[in-house]
Amino acid sequence: MKPQDLQNRTKEFALRIMKLAAFLEKDSLGKLIGRQMFRSGTSVAANYRAACRAKSAKDFIAKLGIVIEEADETGFWLELLRESTIIQNDKMESLLQEANEITAIMVASRNSAIKNQRLK
Repeated sequence: MKPQDLQNRTKEFALRIMKLAAFLEKDSLGKLIGRQMFRSGTSVAANYRAACRAKSAKDFIAKLGIVIEEADETGFWLELLRESTIIQNDKMESLLQEANEITAIMVASRNSAIKNQRLK
């Protein structure tokens, strides 16, 4: 997958997170979780974009680490929402799956970057 494709994918993920967070504003507990999820979920796209403009391989690897942490944290908030039954399971599954896929893609990218750096 090309960097531009991943930038688009993470931005689309952020937009979906924003919509869910807006929906959660109607519920007091959902509002609290939604704010945390909003911060981490939109951070995925912003930090991936920053990683694409990294000044060095070491900087790229470090920034991808942040993306991984934020994507994983977003998955955690989505799991909490699902398990708390604040929102219906069927509405959560595709978004949770996307969080997990983005996390896996970024882990694989970081691992490749680390391996490539060692080979130099």
